Amino acid sequence: MKLKIGTVMLLICQLLSTEAQQKTNIIYILADDLGYGDLGCFGQQKILTPEIDQMAAEGMKFTQHYAGSTVCGPSRASLLTGLHSGHSPVRGNPLWTFIGNPVDMPRSQITVAKELKRAGYVTGIVGKWGMAEADLESMPLNQGFDYFYGYRKHKTAHYYYPEILWENNDPFHPEGNDEYNAKGQYSHDSFTSKAVEFVQQNADTSFFLYLAYTIPHQELTVPEDSKAPYKNLGWPKRETGRHHEPGNVTYAGMVSRMDRDIGRLLDELNDLGIAENTLVIFTSDNGPEFDNGFFDSNGPLTGKKRDLYEGGIRIPFIAYWPNHIKAGSTSEHVSAFWDFFPTACELAGVEPSTRIDGISYLPSLLGERQAEHNYLYWEINVHEGPIQAVRKDNWKAVKFYNKPIELYDLSEDVGENNNLAEAKPKKAEELMNLIGSARSYNPAFLLEPHPRILKK
Repeated sequence: MKLKIGTVMLLICQLLSTEAQQKTNIIYILADDLGYGDLGCFGQQKILTPEIDQMAAEGMKFTQHYAGSTVCGPSRASLLTGLHSGHSPVRGNPLWTFIGNPVDMPRSQITVAKELKRAGYVTGIVGKWGMAEADLESMPLNQGFDYFYGYRKHKTAHYYYPEILWENNDPFHPEGNDEYNAKGQYSHDSFTSKAVEFVQQNADTSFFLYLAYTIPHQELTVPEDSKAPYKNLGWPKRETGRHHEPGNVTYAGMVSRMDRDIGRLLDELNDLGIAENTLVIFTSDNGPEFDNGFFDSNGPLTGKKRDLYEGGIRIPFIAYWPNHIKAGSTSEHVSAFWDFFPTACELAGVEPSTRIDGISYLPSLLGERQAEHNYLYWEINVHEGPIQAVRKDNWKAVKFYNKPIELYDLSEDVGENNNLAEAKPKKAEELMNLIGSARSYNPAFLLEPHPRILKK
């Protein structure tokens, strides 16, 4: 039987449509300043995170996953570009540049969202952007995203009842919001609603959702219902912020509220029948800031946000993908933010169209043999002056400005308590050479004390 040309074309279109629908959806959930030890499945004893713990029980934990940086701006840039902070266009937060102005993600930069869009995905970001500080050129819609709802700038994202948010390229004022007095619409709640809505609207196609929550970044505040489970437990009183929030109670309530809403999103995937075709990743942008030891937010690690010790950059990482990832599994694969770019490309069936530093961790997710990094590299210029760090195999080196290199064997000393630089001079020299060669020159991010520090 002969088919008419129109019928043949219709069948081809249907086949192509089916192929597009079969591509794996990707949801990347990023917490803000959540520590390695802040989740029950990573050892937390006080904060309740049942939904994320169940996600880990049904998925895979990575115990040696690293953020792109120890502060949010460069960490997110690394995630989006597939480049470590020695090559990324954004290597520090907005105020810490040598040119006097914020450095945004260049509009011409190839991002993971652009690659996925090229592969036929619908792409969206909900939450904190922070890559368009200077002007609107680097807004998400110019960086490969079809939809944006959230904070444009870092400073605005410090507040949970903001007086300005953005939808696509348009700013708006949430009704009734009073940023200073913390009244109105809690931004985290609206992010969850928009994320669920994005998934519902795109359930019949292939989509990428970057859900960049701001919890538990300070300023600490959360609605009363999330504080209730932690009140009257006899916890140490620790007032914080201009609203005199009960700090420990509020911090725990914020993390649990995020946990609740991640459960809501996962339930929606199941209700829509797309859970088995959706890879969900949950992690954090850097180490913790608020905790003073009560929660043990950095677990067995030394350091916190703004440090390049493990506590500042090693982060919780959970991957959930029913019937693809072995339930309750754990991976010790050493990976980092810049690996997400090639992982997403491999899932989408496209080759990266630009040079990157990342290696896909899809084999690890599927329980297969995995290519390893030769080394991982970080740099940041904060109050102490520039700090650099490198990890090669189980060896970790940290180099402060004008100070001798520090060397640690993470297989024996994950807390970085025993500096072996003098005992292992050849290994220290090897890693020092890596530190010296790992970066490219960038006039906005020099490896010398920042002028703002010199004025102090």
